[in-house]
Amino acid sequence: MGSATTAPGPRRAAVRPTGQQRTFGADELIVSKTDTRGIITYANDVFCRVGAYELHEVIGQPHNLIRHPDMPRAVFKLLWDTVSSGRELFAYVNNLAADGANYWVLAHVTPSFGPGGRIVGYHSNRRRPATAGVEAIQPLYRELLAEESRAGSGRAAAEAGGALLQRRLAERGVDYDEFVWSLIPDAEA
Repeated sequence: MGSATTAPGPRRAAVRPTGQQRTFGADELIVSKTDTRGIITYANDVFCRVGAYELHEVIGQPHNLIRHPDMPRAVFKLLWDTVSSGRELFAYVNNLAADGANYWVLAHVTPSFGPGGRIVGYHSNRRRPATAGVEAIQPLYRELLAEESRAGSGRAAAEAGGALLQRRLAERGVDYDEFVWSLIPDAEA
């Protein structure tokens, strides 16, 4: 298990996706905690094993260390906007391991509160998603990525993707949480 007292590890060079997909056990949870800036303060052994990292390589690093380039910026903007306002969020996320493999998760991200109700960090539990859920979310994520690439990079891309995401959700008459839950098979809920 991880520890917040482990010294920060060195930054790795940018990882290129290999196209190799990895998974993990249905009974396993990937767990991590960050401070309010998204710096990893805790990672469990499943996080390290699936992500192909040693604990000392992740503690003290930004959580976007595992961000796959095929993940829309808009989803992360929605995630950060939601949890920084004190609410939880469920999201399908495609992560990138240190060796270039990718692994899909169904993430549940929550704020951690300290004395007086102040947010002191964030906690994320990730489980293995159903294949059907991943297959259902991928067309939307591809569409968001295309919109983001037309808008450029950084904030403009996230804003363009976010606007498209809100339009697509409005067309369905749901918010993002409702959309995600609609993709989760009853057996997994």
